[in-house]
Amino acid sequence: MTSSNRHIAYIGARTTRQRNARGNGLNVYRLEDGVRWTHLQLLELENPSFLAFDRTGDFLYTVHGDMDRVSAFAIDPASGCLTLIDEQSTEGRNPVHLAFDPENRFLLVANHVTSTLALLPRREDGTLGAVVDLVSISGKIGPHRIEQPFAKPHQVEFDPSGRYIAVPDKGLDKILVFRLDSAAAKLIEVSSVQTREGSGPRHLAFHPDGTLAYVINELDSTVAAYRFDPTTGELQPFQILSALPDSFTAFSRGSEIAVSADGKFVYASNRGSDTIGAFSLSEDGRMTPLTWRTTEGRTPRFFTFVPGGNQLLAANEDSDTVVTFGVDPITGGLLNAEATLSVGSPVCILLRPA
Repeated sequence: MTSSNRHIAYIGARTTRQRNARGNGLNVYRLEDGVRWTHLQLLELENPSFLAFDRTGDFLYTVHGDMDRVSAFAIDPASGCLTLIDEQSTEGRNPVHLAFDPENRFLLVANHVTSTLALLPRREDGTLGAVVDLVSISGKIGPHRIEQPFAKPHQVEFDPSGRYIAVPDKGLDKILVFRLDSAAAKLIEVSSVQTREGSGPRHLAFHPDGTLAYVINELDSTVAAYRFDPTTGELQPFQILSALPDSFTAFSRGSEIAVSADGKFVYASNRGSDTIGAFSLSEDGRMTPLTWRTTEGRTPRFFTFVPGGNQLLAANEDSDTVVTFGVDPITGGLLNAEATLSVGSPVCILLRPA
């Protein structure tokens, strides 16, 4: 690491009593070498949760957990601070994830508790138009009496080619795949794959080579590997493992998953055991468990890598911390904690170069 490893960090946090939250909104920091935090800005918003940049990186967007809207912000190129420029309805409740298409013309949003995917047009000035397509998802629900009462799409993730969008659905125990017809402004389902009953797929991460995908299943705390056909959009499962160390026997739920930039490792976080597991990948994509590392806090809902620094940031939602860990680039294991930031109920982190 060098002193040139500087980023602007955007941290979304839960804020409402309904979520037992202690956050104050969307915070902006300068982050140096992954360990030195300088607070730059607070935007007092309600439940800014998952965040996304548009494809230019000049605008930031957030969905508002348990609400029905998405907010758009212009990023000051010098300071990294944000200016609110727009809000739009997602025409659904509890939007939980968002992503832009490769042409930067549309924003996709997953409305978790109204079982829909929303498509909103993006204008050149970063503002958004009203929803132009709203796709309802339905099907046979999973067996969990509380967590699976209806379809619950939890993510909209473009594959590396940009042709397809993977949508893990926690309520249906299914992963759906869509393509975007930009000319017609429509989302079209092209394939789906059933997961293990009661698994509750939450998030999916594509391998950099575009032919593999890895899924964290929330309800049964497993990680699953899939072959992905980038020409048809089809997923084929070939392996499933516990996301938890075999010594952990209490309650836990899977939360986040990521593949390392070099494609050698998969990481998965667990809320309950409060760990991040590291798995090595063989040439054929099979996972082998390596190690688990405590996140030095409670409920690691989210984690992300610091670009170019061999570091990982873990957001501990229920202990109000973001912890920086070193990552061994050879073994893939998480090293000792290097720094801790106090911030209420963090649930998502985005980084851009400073």
